[in-house]
Amino acid sequence: MKKNIIKVLPYRRKREGRTDYRKRLRMLVSGIPRMVVRRTNKNIVIQLVEYSDQGDHVIITANSSELKKQGWKHATGNLPAAYLTGVLAAKKAMAKKMTKAIVDLGLQPPRAGSRMYAAVKGAVDAGLDIPCGKEAFPTDERITGKHIATYAKDGNFKTSPSDIEKSFDELKKKLMK
Repeated sequence: MKKNIIKVLPYRRKREGRTDYRKRLRMLVSGIPRMVVRRTNKNIVIQLVEYSDQGDHVIITANSSELKKQGWKHATGNLPAAYLTGVLAAKKAMAKKMTKAIVDLGLQPPRAGSRMYAAVKGAVDAGLDIPCGKEAFPTDERITGKHIATYAKDGNFKTSPSDIEKSFDELKKKLMK
């Protein structure tokens, strides 16, 4: 006698390798809004997201391309831009009376000193309460763009870039007000 075997397919996003549902459930159970950090080739995108039964609700969004409107004249996909985008996201969150979040890096590998953690450090420095180990954050020299300035001084850029460290400090002061 042959038994009928019903094969259950996992969720589509799990099959595609786009969502880790165990990790997502642990974050949702906390009831704290998630700070979703995503990177593209040219930008850093930060969203503060709350869970609801009808689907996640995005409260604020900060994109590193917004830094251009604030006076940033450099690339928007590097470490200093990620930090400043974190500051910008935290300021927007504070304006909406949000003070606490947890980090959601998705399926990206969590590497200490990366752009992801630069964005988190920017949000923490701007006043958002995010539980995160300090050893994951990049060094202050990398956050201010000293490594980029050193590379530029060696003549590795076709155009002569303006002083990134000075621009970083000016924009940081402007955003921290």
